[in-house]
Amino acid sequence: MNKPLVQSNITLETMAKAIDHTVLKPDTTPTDLELLAQEAMTHGFRAVCINSSHVARVCSMLEGSNVHVCSVVGFPLGAMHAKAKAFEAETAIEEGAMELDMVLNIGALKSGDFKTAQEDIKGVRQVAGSDRILKVIIEACLLTEKEKMLACKIAMSANADFVKTSTGFSSGGATIEDVRLMKQTVGDTMQVKASGGIKDWDTAAAMIHAGASRIGTSSGVTILQNAPK
Repeated sequence: MNKPLVQSNITLETMAKAIDHTVLKPDTTPTDLELLAQEAMTHGFRAVCINSSHVARVCSMLEGSNVHVCSVVGFPLGAMHAKAKAFEAETAIEEGAMELDMVLNIGALKSGDFKTAQEDIKGVRQVAGSDRILKVIIEACLLTEKEKMLACKIAMSANADFVKTSTGFSSGGATIEDVRLMKQTVGDTMQVKASGGIKDWDTAAAMIHAGASRIGTSSGVTILQNAPK
């Protein structure tokens, strides 16, 4: 992907409110989480995105703020049993998560078992209820164009709120082309989150212009610091 042009009509506040400030490394420490929470509050990010074992700790750190806590579910492979995903989602919610980013059952989708892929999402949707935001990570780098569209339609039929491009742990991250295709597929019914390899203002802004309303990144502070004057 060529480096996108600077988009000057996005404000700092708009960008900050689109960012899910993320730390999903396996060696994440409490110090890392404290920094994540502090940066999210300082810069006014929309949410922090973390592994489920950290939800209670980070919710305590963000108590009284407007920053949502988002827990990943079935991350990063999506190949867990549907009951395991539902249990992880339920536990994260009980500990304070307001948003869930679950990984699609990619193997089910690619083998044509669309019912299993849909029921997997429905199980998490059921425990999340209507007051929690549910995003479905389709891992676009592993899918054909037709499969990307099918993944979006399955997530839509299971009443998810967002489709998300990538975990950031596979062979590729977000692309403008994928974001555009996903938004064209879901229209106004769902929103799109671009995630994976987004590290500068120009790329984040290009994703927003392509149709993303959320940006998942561990480089949120750098993105804001490098905003065009």
